[in-house]
Amino acid sequence: MFNRIKKYYLAWRYKRAVRKAKELAGIFGMKYYVINLNGSLKVVPKQAIKELIKRKRFRKGVTVDDIEKHALFVTT
Repeated sequence: MFNRIKKYYLAWRYKRAVRKAKELAGIFGMKYYVINLNGSLKVVPKQAIKELIKRKRFRKGVTVDDIEKHALFVTT
């Protein structure tokens, strides 16, 4: 029972994040990613990811392409 509720809750959070990413991409015309950061889903624009890589927020050698491959959802 608990696992079923947890599964529905996580699916609801994912759908909400995807809807937000699509909405922001339509408004601003930028590429947005839905990624799992620190255990929660985040909607992040590509420009912000580039800044985080420059500030060494990710491990050495990580590129935007690597993050895009592991992203849960990518807007076009």
